[in-house]
Amino acid sequence: MQSPTTVTDEETFWIRSRDVSDSDEIGGDAYFDRHDVLRHEETTADKVPPAESEAVRELDREALNEEKFIGKWQLLGSRERIEALWPQLVEDAAAGALWAVKAMTQTGFVELPYNEYMIVVYTPNYFDVDDVFRVRTHLREEYDVTRELLYKPDMYTALGIVADSAAEFGLEQPARFVG
Repeated sequence: MQSPTTVTDEETFWIRSRDVSDSDEIGGDAYFDRHDVLRHEETTADKVPPAESEAVRELDREALNEEKFIGKWQLLGSRERIEALWPQLVEDAAAGALWAVKAMTQTGFVELPYNEYMIVVYTPNYFDVDDVFRVRTHLREEYDVTRELLYKPDMYTALGIVADSAAEFGLEQPARFVG
């Protein structure tokens, strides 16, 4: 499996676990049953997770209205750390322990505004807090991830919420969960 840090195609900023594996488990429907995850069609206003601020509640309501439930834990690290983690995380996704992962390529590292490489580990529904934190626990226990992790719903990404703009949205950090 090619390391994402060796990908230099000028238009490829990220590679996805589905790109490097033929497993139908990656991002698949079986994940919902295996981990008892709240399905999108079952996600209603009464399933919105508790929020610490009105700004977060408003973003959750918007995500519910737009049906944007996917989110991701963001793992930052050195080139060597990402090269070591990537094949293991892809294997976990192929086996169904994780829903899906993607990694920043060398091109992405050069072009995107980060000073470290990044792997993101997706969950299919951030309203299912148990699954979100199950995945974080998995990362901590299986891969000795000790740094603080940020969990960013795709809704935040779609709205352009990043560190420099978080305050404009009433947020302290560009993340829904920190841990």
